[in-house]
Amino acid sequence: MRAVLVLYFKYFLQWDDNLSTAIYHTFVALCYLTPILGALIADSWLGKFKTIVSLSIVYTIGQAVMSVSSINDLTDQNRDGSPDNIPVHIALSMIGLILIALGTGGIKPCVSAFGGDQFDDDQDKQRSRFFSIFYLSINAGSLLSTIITPILRAQECGIHSKQRCYPLAFGVPAALMAISLVVFIAGSGMYKKVQPQGNIMVQVSKCIGFAIKNRFRHRSKAFPKREHWLDWASEKYDKRLITQIKMVLKVLFLYIPLPMFWALFDQQGSRWTLQATTMDGNFGAIQIQPDQMQTVNPILIIIMVPVVDAVIYPLIKKCKINFTPLRKITVGMFLASLAFVAAALVQVQIDKTLPVFPTAEQTQIKIINLGTDNATIKFERELQPVNVMSMGSTNYMTLAPAKLQLTITSGNKATSDSITLQGGARYTIGIKNNETGFAVRQLFDNVTSKPEEGNNLIRFINNLQDPINITMGDVSFEPLQPLSSSDYKLFPGGREDKIMVVRNATSYSVPPKAFGFGSAYTIVINESPKGGLEAIPSEDIPPNTVHMAWQIPQYFILTCAEVVFSVTGLEFSYSQAPSNMKAVLQAGWLLTVAVGNIIVLIVAGASKLSEQWAEYVLFAALLLAVCIIFAIMAYFYTYVDPNEVEARLDEEEKNKVKKEQNAYENQAEADSQM
Repeated sequence: MRAVLVLYFKYFLQWDDNLSTAIYHTFVALCYLTPILGALIADSWLGKFKTIVSLSIVYTIGQAVMSVSSINDLTDQNRDGSPDNIPVHIALSMIGLILIALGTGGIKPCVSAFGGDQFDDDQDKQRSRFFSIFYLSINAGSLLSTIITPILRAQECGIHSKQRCYPLAFGVPAALMAISLVVFIAGSGMYKKVQPQGNIMVQVSKCIGFAIKNRFRHRSKAFPKREHWLDWASEKYDKRLITQIKMVLKVLFLYIPLPMFWALFDQQGSRWTLQATTMDGNFGAIQIQPDQMQTVNPILIIIMVPVVDAVIYPLIKKCKINFTPLRKITVGMFLASLAFVAAALVQVQIDKTLPVFPTAEQTQIKIINLGTDNATIKFERELQPVNVMSMGSTNYMTLAPAKLQLTITSGNKATSDSITLQGGARYTIGIKNNETGFAVRQLFDNVTSKPEEGNNLIRFINNLQDPINITMGDVSFEPLQPLSSSDYKLFPGGREDKIMVVRNATSYSVPPKAFGFGSAYTIVINESPKGGLEAIPSEDIPPNTVHMAWQIPQYFILTCAEVVFSVTGLEFSYSQAPSNMKAVLQAGWLLTVAVGNIIVLIVAGASKLSEQWAEYVLFAALLLAVCIIFAIMAYFYTYVDPNEVEARLDEEEKNKVKKEQNAYENQAEADSQM
């Protein structure tokens, strides 16, 4: 669902790029904050099985609400294809997203742990195999969803008008989740269900809270200092728990810089998807949707994880390089920063291809010659004369808005005319020679931005002597009188739609033309020298020319960063955590993802950068700075072996028990002698 979410915000709820990005990252942050709640419910109240079932129901309901919220016919009273009451759709969407965040986040810490509970202590090999299959299944599911969901979204559906099928994109996951829930419940009798035994996070929180409170009470210099501030909890909590918490806090301290990595990583679903909407997705026989580019990440993950483990790491080891886990994490952060530099370079190339539209103090005009003779147009101010060939056109010319006098000459014919131009608008001036001079038609181009999602805008000019009716694909245009133009209509990019023209009850078929992605064209219907009719396109907005394949390098670099950062980070956390504190570090790791998405909101909101490439560079620079800080922190970190620490604690406890027992026996012997 996340694959299409930012596009749903932008194109259905009609939010701008910044608001769409902000809400997207707020949702992702919420998804990674709620696992703490799920862990507390499972360990302290319901148990893992009931928690998974309960929150899966919440998740399914949320998906269903999202599907309903995206039905434009729900409030489309005038049947024009657009919702009439956007606030209703926004309210339903927010309810759905909150339910999904509670559901998906709540089951995150339970599913893998519940699977691990099914194995006995002597089944380490089988348990390890399960976790490998589980991780592979997650990435396979991510791959399938990022391929299928955008395809579902790209379909056209609706009762009164055909629109992008967001209800299907959200509804199919809801149905699949409901089916999987039924299958999961059906196997209830075969599961090993561990009863809730209290949550270690609660004990950790209470111990830390007591230490802080006790230290505050004894802040006077009259009380001697203790080796560690957590030692102030020794009056209430045993040494083992305090030592274990010290080990965990040592790792959590290293987590502080990590959210910056996730701030960049999760922009695949927001900024990078929006970047893809301004690119050419034509891969020959396959047309890639902007949100489908995210499939590159799970595909590369499935390839890179075994390659890195079986090839890269062994090669590094053979080179006798001590590639410690913290060094791997540092390299991952550096690679993520590099990926955003690559994204910035791609954005610079995209920006070069974007058309320049008039500001409020400017206006733009282009001349299209509909006649059979070449013509020269002279302007009374600021513009140089232009020569326009028959059926040719100029590029848009920028000038100040005012009344413009122009003189058109061709051979011994000349015509003068004046047109009024308004600020912030584009105009097409159509000229056509006749017996006395030239006919002039001023057309208002009510398009001052590039079409979104790779769609094309098409309009027609009737350059015939008779009225005509035009159909392009399955879209019919209004009847056109001679030398008149239609309104622009939206067409999916990359298609070649057949043009049918009806003239005096006779139908003419015009060969289809491909218009690329993200363009706008004025098509002139003209008499063909070979007989029949022809369609001559004039480019108003150029199509996207930077190919989506140029995003692959940045996805590749970011995936390499994920492999050495995420997998290593979890491995390092588990290796440095006591056996009963791994859940605490799991919650801390998920919390870094949530904080990373909050950082996106803060940086994107505070930077106020007008250029997208500059924002990419800003994020890259921030992560590079954080990477340096983390490298320094890692340099001073001392690795520990939790098993050795716990063995030492066990030995100390045994000695303490033995000492107490000896003291008791000595006291008993002394009492007997008396």
